[in-house]
Amino acid sequence: MLKIMLNVRNRLSITKKCIESIEKNAVEPYKIYVYDNLTNYRVADHFEYWRKLYEEGRITQITINTKDSTFNAFSKASSSNMFGAIHEQDPEKDSYAGLLFLDNDIIIVRKKFDKLFRKAWVDIKKNKMNDVKIVGQWPGGIKHKVMVEHKLAGVPAVIGKLGGSGMWYVKPNFFRDVGFLPLKRLVGQHKQHDQIYWSLCEHATKGAPYIVGLKQKIGIHCGHIAGSLCNNLQKGRNDPKILDKIKFEKSDKMIEDMTYDEFHASIVDDKFCINDW
Repeated sequence: MLKIMLNVRNRLSITKKCIESIEKNAVEPYKIYVYDNLTNYRVADHFEYWRKLYEEGRITQITINTKDSTFNAFSKASSSNMFGAIHEQDPEKDSYAGLLFLDNDIIIVRKKFDKLFRKAWVDIKKNKMNDVKIVGQWPGGIKHKVMVEHKLAGVPAVIGKLGGSGMWYVKPNFFRDVGFLPLKRLVGQHKQHDQIYWSLCEHATKGAPYIVGLKQKIGIHCGHIAGSLCNNLQKGRNDPKILDKIKFEKSDKMIEDMTYDEFHASIVDDKFCINDW
């Protein structure tokens, strides 16, 4: 069983494609925990979509976050801590294959991605790579990387540091092993989730490399198509109209008007999508 934490803010059309990509490509049981963080565009449509998923039994939990419930800290960091706290209360928490941290602008394109991640962890344990805390894909922002001597889950892999958290697969004891994010440092911020986790991983491994990147295209980052929330919020933090600029009306409608298959075909044929992240 896999637990998936899905972070959402606006961009409903890409969220729908993301969830559909999970449903089409997962082959093992999973649970989806959605964190809708401070959405301010198509709010009624979001609630209607969550209602539909709830009635159809397609999600395990939906959390609607506000500025207050995220403590005015970076909402992705707050929701990550919420997910970790809920997971730690699960009596069966150590029986899960893993936890997948996923942003809603990542579209899963590899069939059996969940099985691939699970097998990678089996090989990581077998090869006594005890400092590995995260599995993602290469390049995925991973730096200071070296090739892993043995294939993991049957594919080449690198090990290094850093790496973007748009798609991180971690062990079920991650929050006990690595820790929770210090939200006091993230009040008023729109970034720093990744940077602080890099520091926490560095501390947990005493400076050893902590992230494995599978040299396999598992997910495609579509932020440049759907609109980049964090970058816009960070750059426009002093702009009183910034919340209007993260609605991304044109791109949201463009993606909404495409079927899943049409959208999938457009991103796998896009050289920027394939080569990015």
